[in-house]
Amino acid sequence: MNFPIYMDYHATTPLDQRVLDGMMPYMTSKFGNAASRNHSFGWEAEEAVETARKQIASLIGATAKEIVFTSGATESNNLALKGVAEMYAERGNHIITASTEHKATLDTCKRLEKHGCRITILPVMADGLIDLDMLREAITEKTILISIMYANNEIGVVQPIAEIGRIAKEKGVLFHTDAVQATGKIPVDVTKDNIDMLSLSGHKIYGPKGVGALYVRRRNPRVQLTAQMDGGGHERGMRSGTLNVPGIVGLGKACEICRDEMPTESKRLAALRDKLKSALLANLDETYVNGSIEHRLPNNLNISFAYVEGESLLMGINDVAVSSGSACTSATLEPSYVLKALGAGDDLAHSSIRFGLGRFTTEEEIDYVIGKVTEVVKKLRELSPLYDMFKEGIDLSKVQWTAH
Repeated sequence: MNFPIYMDYHATTPLDQRVLDGMMPYMTSKFGNAASRNHSFGWEAEEAVETARKQIASLIGATAKEIVFTSGATESNNLALKGVAEMYAERGNHIITASTEHKATLDTCKRLEKHGCRITILPVMADGLIDLDMLREAITEKTILISIMYANNEIGVVQPIAEIGRIAKEKGVLFHTDAVQATGKIPVDVTKDNIDMLSLSGHKIYGPKGVGALYVRRRNPRVQLTAQMDGGGHERGMRSGTLNVPGIVGLGKACEICRDEMPTESKRLAALRDKLKSALLANLDETYVNGSIEHRLPNNLNISFAYVEGESLLMGINDVAVSSGSACTSATLEPSYVLKALGAGDDLAHSSIRFGLGRFTTEEEIDYVIGKVTEVVKKLRELSPLYDMFKEGIDLSKVQWTAH
């Protein structure tokens, strides 16, 4: 076993060696610009890009011409939301999203609100799922876009995407999903799910950082976007800029591997995740899983350990790389807004740990993490007067604390 043990696969994934092998020629001898149409260097690069387009499209049930390359899912989300808001401004200005979305969506919506868009942020239920009846009621004649993430990056909860897509289609509203965490982990099909736009990122599926894609539907309906980056009119005018050929080749290869290995990989990870969950819940009282277990990514476990401070727990298990919130918000000491949206109190939100399992996670590592977390939680609780009071049967919600 190598230390530290990596269990933060939702934040990023290591580059698969097979992906690196595919990329290397395009970093060295095959260095052409895919937009150079006058010589073999450019043709070679363009061919590699088109192969990657097909590999990505194949993973999500799209066609190659519907794949637009970006620098990552944050840019894809920005292009989808801002591109629709600008292009369809005459039709309406109302966008619907959810309170547990990634900041790349929520902050983009805040920006659009400043520019005259009306944003509805749907709450989620205690299990992390949105209420479909509430979604239907939120749609108005001015609604142009619904943007709901496929699977949450903190709690791994998978939304009823096909049903959301069906509602959007019935109402003639475009539907975008941030599928960064879902793509390559569970089956995603843009046609069956009635998805009009889908964001994905290379570094979440064992590909390189700094490359992603946006699926944009070409028929029934044909989605049009206003470009957010102007220049040479690359990517059919939707995203200018010289293409990152090595990155794109890597993203394509990563998608191909996911498509081929997803069924067996997902099953293996779900079994390891369930072993981790069962052991921690059996070993430790006052331990709670956050979000739906039934509708969940196979590699995600988010647990709150009551009467334990999350940061102290992280320090205690410093030979295990996990997260106490999403990587994008870990610089703040505020409790996770995702867990707060589920109705968790500050104390439980602060005591949560996200375990993200992945392709290179072993059973031996799971066994070690079970033992280590159990040991550290018990030690920290021995030091906790609140845990002592709880064990004595004192109702802490009724205690009147005095400030000194």
